[in-house]
Amino acid sequence: MADLPVILRFDRVTVSFDGVAALEAVSFEAREGESRVIMGAAGSGKTVLLKTALGLVKPDSGKVFAFGKDLTGMREKELFEIRSRMGMLFQESALFDSLTIEENVAYPLLNQKAVHCPKREVHARVEQALEFVELAGTLAKFPSELSGGMRRRAAIARAVVTEPPLVLYDSPTAGLDPITAYTIMALLIKERDVSHTTTLMVTYRYQDGNLMAHFRYNSKQGGLEPAHNGAVQAPETVFMVLHEGRLIFEGSQDRLEASADPYVRKFVKPRN
Repeated sequence: MADLPVILRFDRVTVSFDGVAALEAVSFEAREGESRVIMGAAGSGKTVLLKTALGLVKPDSGKVFAFGKDLTGMREKELFEIRSRMGMLFQESALFDSLTIEENVAYPLLNQKAVHCPKREVHARVEQALEFVELAGTLAKFPSELSGGMRRRAAIARAVVTEPPLVLYDSPTAGLDPITAYTIMALLIKERDVSHTTTLMVTYRYQDGNLMAHFRYNSKQGGLEPAHNGAVQAPETVFMVLHEGRLIFEGSQDRLEASADPYVRKFVKPRN
């Protein structure tokens, strides 16, 4: 992985709100095709990290680089092109209640000028994205007509409809029952493996990280399979743990499970 291009880099990034540090001197590099699982207690800076990566939050100090470009001093207009190469699943899906599912998923294609999608192709792209998340036939429905899991899947379709090389997921399984949460994780892994995306996922569920690290999508069978049963391995997965804005752990799942740090241990559940 070390020879692959760096897609996202934080260099001693500090973000504060009202004098309180939400991120404190955070540094890491996410490489092409890599998955990162970000854990930590509520208020530890996980969502702020994703918003900073998008350029929605400006660092007080340090620098953020995406696709080799320094976002730190960019104006909003300059960020449009960078954001067109990122997909984002916000907490609780954040769909527009007044728009249909088709209009929600089409929104990035129509409103991100850097995407350059001709209007005649928008409908087909939306249909394809909804089929990808197994929501064909919902185009005319409104978010209120869908279950929580279906809304989350529609939001994933919106996040990936532009075919971004970097996708950020903020608590994609929060509030969902175990079966629906597994379905959502299967879609995230499918997106990672079919489109070869770099993935950053905030989660409270250790089993989400375990799935990301040890399963891959089998396109022939149309489902997940253990990553080590064949010649093809799952992309590298790096676990990160934030505590009061500081990155206190970064490494493999084996190293995470071997950690003696009492805070880190709170987020680890032994594998069966």
